[in-house]
Amino acid sequence: MTASVLAALAVSAMSSTAAMAQATRDWPTQPVRIVVPFQAGSATDLITRQLGVGLGKEYGQSFVVENRPGAAAMIGSEAAARAPGDGYTLLMSGPASMVTNRFLYKKLSYDPDAFEKVAVVAITPNILLSNPSLPFKTLPEMVAYAKANPGELTYASFGSGTTSHIAGEMLKAVAGIDIVHVPYKGAGEAIPALLSGQVSMYFDTIMTGLPFVKSGKLRALGMSTAKRSPQAPEIPTIAEQGYAGFDIAPWYGIVAPKGTPADVVTRLNVSINKLLNTPDFREKLAATGAEPRGGSVSDFAAMVDAEIPRTGKLVKQAGVTLQ
Repeated sequence: MTASVLAALAVSAMSSTAAMAQATRDWPTQPVRIVVPFQAGSATDLITRQLGVGLGKEYGQSFVVENRPGAAAMIGSEAAARAPGDGYTLLMSGPASMVTNRFLYKKLSYDPDAFEKVAVVAITPNILLSNPSLPFKTLPEMVAYAKANPGELTYASFGSGTTSHIAGEMLKAVAGIDIVHVPYKGAGEAIPALLSGQVSMYFDTIMTGLPFVKSGKLRALGMSTAKRSPQAPEIPTIAEQGYAGFDIAPWYGIVAPKGTPADVVTRLNVSINKLLNTPDFREKLAATGAEPRGGSVSDFAAMVDAEIPRTGKLVKQAGVTLQ
């Protein structure tokens, strides 16, 4: 290869690098898509839309939510994983897409490690809800009834492999009861089924579940987190009702396809943390029952890394497997 050709290649490489750097500095120059792997109206959807509005104001570009529900968040996660790592596709991830699915399915349609961690946005406690027509009012009474009537009670989830499913299987394991799982595509289907008596119980997010408790249409048997929620301090946790260590809840974290420029990831992390510290955005999160998190990119990565072995152990203990 001649010296002139080598020089031309070097100039071309430098020009390409300079162009990429300029594109990163100018980002975003077009709308950014945030994939939500759950239904519109779900807690994930509402939190993402609030985040998109805040980021849109800061960057002067639209952050458009795209709902791709189904298959325990796999459909949306796969769509985001296959997108170019150019900063114009993001995924609002959670335990299912990043952690749980790897233990539930023999083969995934995407690689849960094929994402750049950006920032944890929030966490939302789940409430174990029951239909008030059933002959129990508390968790101990429900457990006693379930033991006396094995296989009679059912519990809904917002999808196989989601935190609401895993929480139900964990409860079965620690309480030694036989209750039947009935998966739905989201709260939009599960709540009506519970209200109509088609199912007995449901681990729902505090955002969609608490209003039905306050109106008396549903009963709250316990919170899924280790500590009581400030949104409903009167509801005891499952852990404090005899099942120490019971602690599971959805979290929401923005990730980007592998290869997304580090500068874009850093800028987004800073912007999300800034937004989480504004009173207005914190009030909006509180209205959904979500608790703000935030932190660095490495904090997010460390959280997922710590959750993987813990979740694997819980899934194995519960004996949950999916095709």
